[in-house]
Amino acid sequence: MSLRKNPMTPARLQANRRNSQKSTAPRTARGKSQSRLNRLWGGGRSRLCGDLLQALLDAPPCRVLETAQAILTPAQMSHPLFADLVEVLCQAEAGVAQRYGRLPPPKDS
Repeated sequence: MSLRKNPMTPARLQANRRNSQKSTAPRTARGKSQSRLNRLWGGGRSRLCGDLLQALLDAPPCRVLETAQAILTPAQMSHPLFADLVEVLCQAEAGVAQRYGRLPPPKDS
């Protein structure tokens, strides 16, 4: 038994098919190139993000920011995903170093 209140009419079926044709994947070269970049915006699963995270975790003590700057371009450094990742790891590194006496406390600017 269908839970739909109104039965599927031929007109509704045709309308659904027309609408589905409009909402398919991008067709232009520009649209396709933009959709390829979508994984970077939610890019927690992007290869670059994974490689960056691994490199930052393997970075020498007190060198997280320098390692990130060596790996990323300026445009990538300003991207919110990468900037947040680097900032969180720098804060964690500073907190650990401060707790165990390896670095002086950060100066307020």
